[in-house]
Amino acid sequence: MTWTTRADLRAQAQKLWDKGELLRALLAPANWQPRRLRLVVPSSTELADQIDAVRTWLAELHNVPQVRIVWREFTHRLLGQSALPMQAWLDTAQAACALIGKTQEAQRFDALAQTTRTLEAALAHPLQIWLNQRPLTALALAVDWPRLLAVVQWLQAHPRPGIYLRQVDLQGVDSKFIEAQRGVLTELLDLCLRSDAIDPSATGLSGFCRRYGFKDKPLRIRLRVLDATLALPGIGADQDITLTQADFAHLTWPVQRVFITENEVNFLAFPPVPGSVVIFGAGYGFDVLTDAAWLQRCAVHYWGDLDTHGFAILDQLRAHLPHAQSLLMDQATLLAHRDQWGCEPQPLLRDLPRLTPEESIVFNTLRDNRLQANLRLEQERIGFGCLQQALAALPTLPNSAARQGEATTTRMI
Repeated sequence: MTWTTRADLRAQAQKLWDKGELLRALLAPANWQPRRLRLVVPSSTELADQIDAVRTWLAELHNVPQVRIVWREFTHRLLGQSALPMQAWLDTAQAACALIGKTQEAQRFDALAQTTRTLEAALAHPLQIWLNQRPLTALALAVDWPRLLAVVQWLQAHPRPGIYLRQVDLQGVDSKFIEAQRGVLTELLDLCLRSDAIDPSATGLSGFCRRYGFKDKPLRIRLRVLDATLALPGIGADQDITLTQADFAHLTWPVQRVFITENEVNFLAFPPVPGSVVIFGAGYGFDVLTDAAWLQRCAVHYWGDLDTHGFAILDQLRAHLPHAQSLLMDQATLLAHRDQWGCEPQPLLRDLPRLTPEESIVFNTLRDNRLQANLRLEQERIGFGCLQQALAALPTLPNSAARQGEATTTRMI
């Protein structure tokens, strides 16, 4: 039996709900047009052969008050004077919601929409546009909707506030709420704020604060001083220092050479080098170094894993510091540590345009599996003596801090 059942009618109404059409109708009732539902009825043969099933089916359709059935009366030799449904209609969105058990949800959405309409026009109009575009999302946020509106209204009154999220003082709203709702707040704020209150270059969840003019958690850079003549006074010999990105950028420091390494143990064990510091790297996050113009006058050496991603990080570093050189990322180092070779889980396959010809040979050897499938040599597996030899072989830089007649007074910022 393939005749339309109550469940079939519900399923058709559910599709309207899932598309958001029923909730949109609550926003603009005048735009609702009765929806005709698909209806499959018994054929003449089925009427004769399945009379009991037909009677049960007819009784079921009579028991769907939310659907308006248009009946066609007829006389049947077995059923007598009877009627068959010709059409099925959903006359109102409320009836459709009742059919699928969504009356309470519809009422909750309607209350949400009514609250929005009471706002001043400059805010109500764009929010109603968003409700029409994202009705199901809005319904899911119904409990939080008043707090979301409070944040939007606050930012309308305080564009680009220049404070931390923690400093927003709204009843029932804390920084954790704003952080958790950054995605939907971005959609609402982009509609409701003036264009000069939005920084379009800041995107994604991580760019929320910058996009709307909040202070962001400062990025930090960790470094070690490798030359006693550069050390800060009064804090010990092994100087492991963490600076904000801004403070790092404004350093006034007679550093001649900067090493960057991705491994923390290598960072901590890095040996003394005249006129030098070592930075604990951040994988693919070299944007933090961009504003430090003083790095342009330093020799920069990057020491990463001998695998495809290590070379990709080197390639990205050169987008910020084109003069950066690699350290212990050569063919000789790779071949000298065969007993320490490992496996790179997901090698990189794209080309890296900023590598030197020598580096490209090693990268292609790894990428093309010329020595071993998915070969990698992690930097911490390279003998410490190799590091010492490589550092000793570096050319002496002119005017290095270690060769000055007397130590230069170090001023951090």
